[in-house]
Amino acid sequence: MTAQKPTILALDFDGVICDGLIEYFEVAWHTYCQVWSSVNDTPPENLPQRFYRLRPVIETGWEMPVLIKALIDGFTDDQILQNWTNITPQILTTSQLESQEIMKKLDGLRDEWIKTDLDGWLNLHKFYPGVKEKLNQIIDSEVKLFIVTTKEGRFVKRLLQREGVNLADTAIFGKEVKRPKYETLRGLIAQEKNKPVSLWFVEDRIKTLQLVKQQSDLEHIKLFLADWGYNTQSERDAGKSDHRIQLISLNQFSQDFSNW
Repeated sequence: MTAQKPTILALDFDGVICDGLIEYFEVAWHTYCQVWSSVNDTPPENLPQRFYRLRPVIETGWEMPVLIKALIDGFTDDQILQNWTNITPQILTTSQLESQEIMKKLDGLRDEWIKTDLDGWLNLHKFYPGVKEKLNQIIDSEVKLFIVTTKEGRFVKRLLQREGVNLADTAIFGKEVKRPKYETLRGLIAQEKNKPVSLWFVEDRIKTLQLVKQQSDLEHIKLFLADWGYNTQSERDAGKSDHRIQLISLNQFSQDFSNW
């Protein structure tokens, strides 16, 4: 449990604030069908559930259609969980594709969906219980709130607005900033111009937290692993045993900072 409160709170978006698994699967499936010219546009019955279970392996959006390709090609769940970093380049090489091509296709499909059916797209995203209220409480406090995510900032803005959370564009750092999250956190500290800073960072990917840990100048940042997000039990266990990382539950997140 952490005693004081932050002056800056930085939050990941997907898997911390918002659960977008249904939208992820839908846009990933349609991208897969376009990229690999699938003649059957109906996914196998068990595919969505397997995709949801394996979502923790995904680091950036272009990997989602590749995950579907891996499942269609017969890779087992265990193979994907244990060897995803080798499976992705293997599929790209075999398919003679670049990650940027897939990302462009996925973003294009998402943009078209938003343009033609915004309400339908928004309705596939759900904020985790209590999170919206917590965000608005923080916005109304002296704590500075920032979102640091690999999701496109414009999508984050749309989803926040839909939930009645009014956060300035300058407080949202999305995929478009094109830099590691630890660099963004470093920049947030630098903006304070040598004022005392207590920065807390909540993320659902332990690898991201471990990268922050490796930055010697960021050793004072308090790191929290969201146990409700896109992570596995082994990752949660690793977080629990790491002295720099605090495992936090959704119930704790909704409470006062003194209960974190």
